[in-house]
Amino acid sequence: MSAARALFGIAALLGTLSLSACSERPQTMDAASRAPDAQPWTASKDANPAFKAAGWKEGDKTAWEEQIRKRNQAQNDYAR
Repeated sequence: MSAARALFGIAALLGTLSLSACSERPQTMDAASRAPDAQPWTASKDANPAFKAAGWKEGDKTAWEEQIRKRNQAQNDYAR
């Protein structure tokens, strides 16, 4: 009988451990870790000039949107 009890105890322990893997911790941010986002069309002073697209003017929202549109159209298989 004790072997059956030990087997049942191991099975219960494994069941409990497998169910505990299904839980998820809350993913909240505190106020100190939040950083305000910059506008996407503004470039950082630390930005590498090699990554700036030709024809893009820093701080110009319209030029930034046009560069994004061109990049998206270049990746569009239906437009080729």
